[in-house]
Amino acid sequence: MTSDHKEAIGEVETALLDAELFIKYGSPDRAMKRLKTALERSPRSIPLRERMREIAASHKHAEEAARHCLALASLYIERDDFDAAHDRLLEAKQLDNRISIATGLEAIRRARHPEAKTQPVGKPIAKRARPTVSFAGDLSLISVFDAVQAIENSRLTGVLALTNETQSGRVFFNDGQIVGAESGKQTAHEAFRQIVEITAGSFDFQKSGESFPVTIEAASNTNLILDSLRQVDEESVSGNR
Repeated sequence: MTSDHKEAIGEVETALLDAELFIKYGSPDRAMKRLKTALERSPRSIPLRERMREIAASHKHAEEAARHCLALASLYIERDDFDAAHDRLLEAKQLDNRISIATGLEAIRRARHPEAKTQPVGKPIAKRARPTVSFAGDLSLISVFDAVQAIENSRLTGVLALTNETQSGRVFFNDGQIVGAESGKQTAHEAFRQIVEITAGSFDFQKSGESFPVTIEAASNTNLILDSLRQVDEESVSGNR
């Protein structure tokens, strides 16, 4: 361990101790300022960011806490700690609903499957002709998570269809909330777990004038996506044993 590295660790520990003293004596703003100064020197320190997140969240600095959640998710993804990354992304969304976590979700999926091939830009992808398609795109350019976010933000009712040479699936929305899914012979949660693994191909969304039966119940689309990714992770780990 180099002297610079030891010094950085020592500074992190000192900053954390100082912050605890400020909290003890009722000065959360001074605690956050002390941690912020330390973060400027050690921006990749997980202990510093975790403590900053905790203090900001508990003292009604939701936007600040959410920003640290997103930074922590990236750091955890780099360490292949996907459960922690999932938790921080979900917390960021809960703290500030305006935040889009689609990029983080896609980063988790691609980190788990670095061998996944994306369609080359410019390669034509056959799309099904649908007269009432609201929007469509290439999954190598726009992830399924971005598409879900757009549908949720617009509170649309309809069907999101995804397809490539080997996979296909459909996700059903009522007022922007995911209520069902189909993929091959699978339905509901099992189908959705397969759909979040689709990384290439095309998608399109067809609006509907009528609501769909509810076969998936979740607190939010974000919860459903993160739970599905976590279950895929668990299945992958158990399958490798």
